[in-house]
Amino acid sequence: MRADRRAAVLGVVCLVQLVVVLDNSVLNVAVPTLSRELGAGMAAIQWVVNAYPLAQAGLLLAAGAAADRYGRRRLLLTGLALFGVCSLAAGLSQDVGQLVAARAGMGVGGALITCTTLAVVVHVFPEDERVRAIGIWAAVNGLGFAAGPPLGGLILSHFSWGAIFLINVPVALLGLAAARWLIPESRRAGAGRPDVAGAVLSAIGVVALVHAVTSWPEHGAGSLPVLAATATAAVALTALVVWERRCADPVLAPQLFRNPRFTGAVTGVLLISFGSAGALFLLAQQLQYVRGYSALEAGLYMAPFPLSVVVLNIRGVAPRMIARLGEVRAVALGMGLLAAGFAVAGVLDRGGYPVLLAGLLLMGVGCAIANPAIVAAVMGSIPADRAGSGAAVDGTMGEVGGSLGVAVLGAVVSSRLAAQEPGSAGSASLAAVLEGAGAESGSAVLDAFAAAARTGQALGAAAVVAGGLATAYLLHRARHGKGRAGPAEDGVAIGAVGHP
Repeated sequence: MRADRRAAVLGVVCLVQLVVVLDNSVLNVAVPTLSRELGAGMAAIQWVVNAYPLAQAGLLLAAGAAADRYGRRRLLLTGLALFGVCSLAAGLSQDVGQLVAARAGMGVGGALITCTTLAVVVHVFPEDERVRAIGIWAAVNGLGFAAGPPLGGLILSHFSWGAIFLINVPVALLGLAAARWLIPESRRAGAGRPDVAGAVLSAIGVVALVHAVTSWPEHGAGSLPVLAATATAAVALTALVVWERRCADPVLAPQLFRNPRFTGAVTGVLLISFGSAGALFLLAQQLQYVRGYSALEAGLYMAPFPLSVVVLNIRGVAPRMIARLGEVRAVALGMGLLAAGFAVAGVLDRGGYPVLLAGLLLMGVGCAIANPAIVAAVMGSIPADRAGSGAAVDGTMGEVGGSLGVAVLGAVVSSRLAAQEPGSAGSASLAAVLEGAGAESGSAVLDAFAAAARTGQALGAAAVVAGGLATAYLLHRARHGKGRAGPAEDGVAIGAVGHP
């Protein structure tokens, strides 16, 4: 394939991936609007936010295996069609139930898209160009994740909340046309029987796990619904491990986790997503509730984060730093800077923009360095003919981490807020509590929320630091041959970032 055609393919997959990732964070600044216009409490709003990544995470492993088996372009086209239809349904929803269902449908389409875009990049680009292409793909992911709040704020300042979803429809149509014309079909030869049991067990386990965590704020950690969901997740995921060890062609081979490079990389994906999603969710609300910004203002003030990620990757600064530092140091430095940025922006900031700006720029530099290195490490640990499965693992860890981050940090804030201001306890949203409070008590609620949010931000930063340390350690072990077991045993390895 010619270089210009490869560049066009990269542009198409980045465009559709951008839209899919945007829908993970675009609702952050819309939480107050949805609470008010739909009359939804915090628990209902968390389901609106989490339905999309939950459905996506639950189906990613099965979708990745299916893409390798039946064709990556075919699954990409199917996912785009479903994503567009469900986005239209979400934009026209009349109540919370309809919106949650539409968001879940979007998540199914998003799973098919996410597991194929990265696999297409790996298939189309030769090894000497693959690292840079993965870096651009990772930058687009970082842009989509962080640009959601600014875009959401811009849309909400001119249109109703339904427009947040309706803008996906023309992008899906454009992606369908371009992907059908530009992207070649690719699939794994000699695949065995489909692992239906593994697909079902992985979906049940992930969905039950995130449902358990999402239910904490409403029911409490020791309640029957939470305990039942936790038990279901434990049984399903345990059964998945047992089954996959016996399956001839599993959706996820347990042997991969014996490779410290693979284990370290997916650990980094999980914890960086946990801390980032939760911290950004809280930061968007801090700017609106505590500082009194509008949705658009909050989005614009957060814009330096995604812009710095894009500039550093598109200009090639981040890939050069990764190559110079090596995989291990790049991950450690990137995640350390990201955590420092969260601490500055969410914990140390007490007003004014300079401190917030410094935190956002630290976050951007850290994300620009860490993300490509981690993604390349995941893909470099899996045979090239299983690129869809590799992308699915990366996406699953990201979605699970993001969902858990929003739920866990949201639960921490809710519990601390309820402890400081008992009148805020229950299913009512913060917006509803403020509307029913007088000027003096409303100010006390905001002060309590600000303190609780800072606690949540500190936990998010700590999770990113822990992820950076664990990932760097495991990647260091892999680089020095301790416990090495990689894709070379089963097929052709994918080029890595930063290895000497």
